[in-house]
Amino acid sequence: MSRTSSEIHGTSRITIHEGKLDEFKRLAAECAAIVRTKDTGTIEYNMYLNATGTECFVHERYRDSAAGLEHMNNIAVIMNSLSQVCTVTGEVCGTPSADLREALESAGVTIYEPLESIER
Repeated sequence: MSRTSSEIHGTSRITIHEGKLDEFKRLAAECAAIVRTKDTGTIEYNMYLNATGTECFVHERYRDSAAGLEHMNNIAVIMNSLSQVCTVTGEVCGTPSADLREALESAGVTIYEPLESIER
């Protein structure tokens, strides 16, 4: 078993509603602040904005399922506000615990379990 087998990797694809870029940037900064100050098992949390400011891509990496669940709980306070300015879809790669799986599925996140893996 590899040392990263318990890690959870995620992506969020965000479509920013027309005229809402400034509000989205404010909320994205709030998300980043939450990750910095409250998440204890987040390894990576990187946001990328396209050239036109209409889409954002988030790359996320968590130590394990508990860390992924902690993150979901921490950012729950901002999700309603985000839903007013953008549409978010997400994917997770890994083997989430039953609790994390339930939370992800109820949020509409697609889960991809390991099939093949090469690490060097």
